[in-house]
Amino acid sequence: MKKLVLLGAGYGNMRILLRLLTKDLPTDVEITLIDRTPFHSVKTEFYALAVGTVSDSVVRVALPVHDQLKVIGGEIIEINTDEKCIFLDDGQQVPYDDLVIGLGCEDNYHDVLGAAENTYSIQTIGKSRITYEKLLGLGGGATVGIIGAGLSGIELASELRESRPDLNIKLFDRSPRILRDFPERLSNYVKGWFDDHNVDVVSNSNITKVEPNLLYNHEETIPVDAVVWTAGIRPVAPVQNMKAEKDNSGRVVLNKHHQLPDYSDVYVVGDCASLPYAPSAQVAEEQAEQIVTILRLVWNNEPLPETMPEIKLKGFLGSLGKKQGFAYLGDRTVTGRIARLLKSGVLWMYKWHNG
Repeated sequence: MKKLVLLGAGYGNMRILLRLLTKDLPTDVEITLIDRTPFHSVKTEFYALAVGTVSDSVVRVALPVHDQLKVIGGEIIEINTDEKCIFLDDGQQVPYDDLVIGLGCEDNYHDVLGAAENTYSIQTIGKSRITYEKLLGLGGGATVGIIGAGLSGIELASELRESRPDLNIKLFDRSPRILRDFPERLSNYVKGWFDDHNVDVVSNSNITKVEPNLLYNHEETIPVDAVVWTAGIRPVAPVQNMKAEKDNSGRVVLNKHHQLPDYSDVYVVGDCASLPYAPSAQVAEEQAEQIVTILRLVWNNEPLPETMPEIKLKGFLGSLGKKQGFAYLGDRTVTGRIARLLKSGVLWMYKWHNG
């Protein structure tokens, strides 16, 4: 039997399972999926879980069931590409013939003093639950600092504002304007929403230190009751510790077939992969489609293509609470209720396609 091992039940590996677990799956292929949770988490909705406006059931998707699929629960501590084996914290060792690494990311604190110890996170479902407990326990008039005004920070700040109008919310953005790399109309719409809803957007910020109840922005100190960090990501520790070439962000450098250059039996999908795109669920899924194509060719002993299709992204969708949103689709800006409905529809379709 050929042993295909998938690390992580994220967007990339879920798409690989969706494409492989069909009647066309060779009978001599055994797939093993390893993840710390027995379900797939819809990470794009963790901001709402952290605020408490959705329940766990909304962000969980059941894993597929198939005679040729085995699911192992556990924490991965080592990926050994020389021994072709995965080591888990409970002592289990899982050998592989082909491996797809889709373990995602963790917060990158950029060496800011006290950030790791004194901030909350929405990077995993478990950390989002802890963040929810902290935010839920804040009294009226408390101040919440959100570090990072990317998509996660924007959605977290707006959802928190709608659910807790009694809180003071400060959103810290390193850039002079929100969503700086996108059309100014989009930035103005999001900034206008925050102005109308009394969210304080602190532009050109530079957080240098975080204490339990104090933020240092440049030379200014700002009292806070809770801080949530959404200001960057990096690959998880087992990927950081792998014997592989990395880019400046710590992501794994791949060849054109999404393989490690020195280990053609190892693929990397999603946030851990060094790609010319910002990490996103959409990128992971498009990359996964190509990995499935390569795997099938390898299994059939067929030659691999000289060139791979360019990954084409459709854009992105963001929410501002439950009623408003924003989108950038095919170089077009969409704002308001329509954008929010689009995002809800995409989420519904995703969960439907994944069972």
